[in-house]
Parts: sequence; C-alpha cells; structure tokens
Amino acid sequence: MPKMTWKKSPEGLVSRFAEVVPDDPAVERRSMFGYPCAFLNGHMFCGLFQDHFILRLPEAGRATFLREPGSTIFEPMSGRPMKEYVVVPAAVLASDARLTPWLREARSYVATLPPKANKGAMAAKAAPPPKGRGPQAKTAPAATKAKKAAPKKATAAATAPKAPAAAAKRKPGAR
Repeated sequence: MPKMTWKKSPEGLVSRFAEVVPDDPAVERRSMFGYPCAFLNGHMFCGLFQDHFILRLPEAGRATFLREPGSTIFEPMSGRPMKEYVVVPAAVLASDARLTPWLREARSYVATLPPKANKGAMAAKAAPPPKGRGPQAKTAPAATKAKKAAPKKATAAATAPKAPAAAAKRKPGAR
C-alpha cells in the first residue's frame, strides 16, 4: 500500500478558517491530522483538509448544499466518502453572506448530537488500576488480604496423571 502524503492547507485558507469559526466558548478549536478543526460537544462541525474547507451537515442541509456549484461530498481518500461532510466551494467560502448560514447550520446540527465523552476520561475509565494499587488495595480488610495471599489447594484433576498424547488424539470423522 503506498504511503499517503497530505499537503498543508494554504495560509489563506487557514486565515479564512480562523476568521469565520464562531468565537464561542463552547466551540473548541483543535487540530485533527494536522489540520485546524472546530468542535462542539466533542463533534467536529467544520475544518480544513489539505486545500478544502469542510462542513458537517444534516441530511436535508447536505442535499441543499450539494446543489451549490462546485460542492461535493468530502472524500479524504479516493473512494472513502465521509457521508455527513461536504467540501465548501470557493465561491461560498469567499462570501460571508453565503458561508455564515452554513456554518450556523453545521454548528446547530452537531449541537443535536449526544455529547462525546472526553477521550482522557474514557481511557482512564477503560484502563483498570494496576494490581495492588488504587482505593481497593488500601481499604481491603486484613482477612481478604490474607485470603488472597494463601496458596491454592491442589485439586484431584490437577494431581491426576496425564493420559499419553497419542491416546488423546482422535481419528478424523470419529466421535
């Protein structure tokens, strides 16, 4: 598989992105794959990818937006469309009057989605604490600690002599 090479977004596009993304404390600006993006409740609603400005729109909004000359479904890799994302054509991007309503619609759409959990919190929740650490280790009663430390008793199955490997093999089709 050939290595993918992505190009940086042009400075003019990065500047335009910075101009038009709402200055709202609920909007988080961060980088995704090295490109500036805007998020609300953990969901991206607009961003840059190479020389494209992209928006995430609901189905009805997408259908209307795709009637704009030059707009397309966003495909970060050929044949791999991201169905909710569209590429903003240059004519729309150049006009505040045309772009601002679409940015509002993208932001409003992701506001309807359930908030995503913080990745840092999810990772901490998923990873169990190391053995012997954490609140359980400090609060466990002495009897429980002694029980855990006691060696296990040997069972009859564990001490019984093992059958020869040849006797354990079955012929194909035998039950």
